[in-house]
Amino acid sequence: MRRLRVTAVAAALLLVASCGEDKPPAPAASSALPAATRAPSSAPATGDPATVAAAMSDSDLAGQVLMPYAYGSDATTVDKTSAAGNQNLAGVNTPAEMVAKFHLGGLILVGFTAQDPTGSTNPATNVESPPQVRKLTDGLQAAARQAGIPPLTIGTDQEYGVVTRITEGVTALPSAMAAGAAGRPALTEAAWRAAGEELAAMGITVDFAPVADTLGPPANTVIGSRSFGADPKANAAQVAAAVRGLQSAGVAAGLKHFPGHGHTSGDSHEGLPVVAQNAQQWATQDLPPFQAGVTAGAGVVMSGHLDVRALDKGTPATFSSKVMTGELRGRLKFAGVAITDAMNMPPAMKWPAGEAAVRALNAGNDMLLMPPNIAAARDGIVAGLKNGTLKRERLVEAVTRILTLKSRTKPAPDLSVVGMPAHQQAVSALDAASVTVLRGACSGPLLTGPVTVTAADGREVARVNLVRALQAAGVEVQAAGGKVVHLVGYGDKPADLNAAAAVTVMMDTPYLLASAKSPTLIATYSSSKLSLTALAAVIAGKATATGKSPVAVSGLPRSAC
Repeated sequence: MRRLRVTAVAAALLLVASCGEDKPPAPAASSALPAATRAPSSAPATGDPATVAAAMSDSDLAGQVLMPYAYGSDATTVDKTSAAGNQNLAGVNTPAEMVAKFHLGGLILVGFTAQDPTGSTNPATNVESPPQVRKLTDGLQAAARQAGIPPLTIGTDQEYGVVTRITEGVTALPSAMAAGAAGRPALTEAAWRAAGEELAAMGITVDFAPVADTLGPPANTVIGSRSFGADPKANAAQVAAAVRGLQSAGVAAGLKHFPGHGHTSGDSHEGLPVVAQNAQQWATQDLPPFQAGVTAGAGVVMSGHLDVRALDKGTPATFSSKVMTGELRGRLKFAGVAITDAMNMPPAMKWPAGEAAVRALNAGNDMLLMPPNIAAARDGIVAGLKNGTLKRERLVEAVTRILTLKSRTKPAPDLSVVGMPAHQQAVSALDAASVTVLRGACSGPLLTGPVTVTAADGREVARVNLVRALQAAGVEVQAAGGKVVHLVGYGDKPADLNAAAAVTVMMDTPYLLASAKSPTLIATYSSSKLSLTALAAVIAGKATATGKSPVAVSGLPRSAC
């Protein structure tokens, strides 16, 4: 009877939310599941999330709080390498089988670039292009329907800038720091609305963005340009704008990394970073952007694996009830879904997967991201219910929040919205407002005569894009012998600068410009094609640089203009 009730309500939730150990029966790797049905937005919900959650079995409750990754770019057909990865992670061959076996609440889509500071803990990748992602998410939702469970929460880390999972064919926003330099939340909101529409069209229901961390020391390279900047008040306005934009398009925004990863140079992908601020500093520097994002209605908040000494010394925030319940629920009044940062990162691997899962849930998290062993996490949760270390009421509360979030998901728009001109225009406006001259002229062409574009190693794509943008702006570009515009970006060092450059451009945090000798120094904070198009307009004298650096650069003003 309980199983029938859950299945019936799963179907009801699907109407609203459609956007797209022994091994139980599951679809074969080569089987074809039907494409996900797109229901009209007026479809009624007939199941109360709290009632649905209370009716679930222990195992189903445990499955709903799990959001692992999977190997393979298709739900039901994968190559041998991906099948081996899924066997190691979950004892199945395909992502669809993983959903069916564990009655999962969600799945995160992953993909990493060479410059991604977050990619060290997971080599899987299953995003290639918008049509492929849509086919994958359709297949995953079909697997959930076939298993008789609620629609999946499908997430990804589409922050833009150095952390961009889906790169091909999408309208690429600049980094958060570029938006901070522009300082115009209305432009940020419009750009993130465009991003949300494109993500929704691909079947993504939650984006783990924006980054709400206020940036502290320049040595913090794991956050860097992923942050809007160093001013908590300005960041708060930007975070709220990004949340409104994303969620107006039907994609839940996921603030991260609570309670703040900006005031430490440590990297939680490698160890447990220490945040040494006192309580007052934390409340004034780190808290405001999270509060603003929650007030704007963010559906999700991601915890950080951080030792915030002023809040709960020695305990990673993910596993701290003082942080995840006392601060997030108590002080911020957050009522949405709290999700952990990846449970396969070192601070979360201190305990076996099952024990870590119970600890995270007891601290106040509702969903567990990327458990290192799915069966062990699920079994640990079920065991916790049986031995009393995890109260059923806490788990039902978590699943109720998850089902409530799912019930608010809008039907996915058609893929034709991806890359549409209106999106390009919205994002281009933000890019144009972000370009910052830290040294040099503020109007007219910044260079006369032929130009040669050079770049640090690994930046050939950006170099070519700038060459084309300059040519389109009417600038003569030649392979050698012209006045040099030199590009540097994420991870580059003083040795990567070009002493002969007339213009040095930083496409990430602008700190490196303090070492550059060029008479003209410019920051775009981003290497996206539209960012470089905006840069070309400034170099050609067809636009003025109105941006102001949202972080301090030694020896340079926030803007020379």
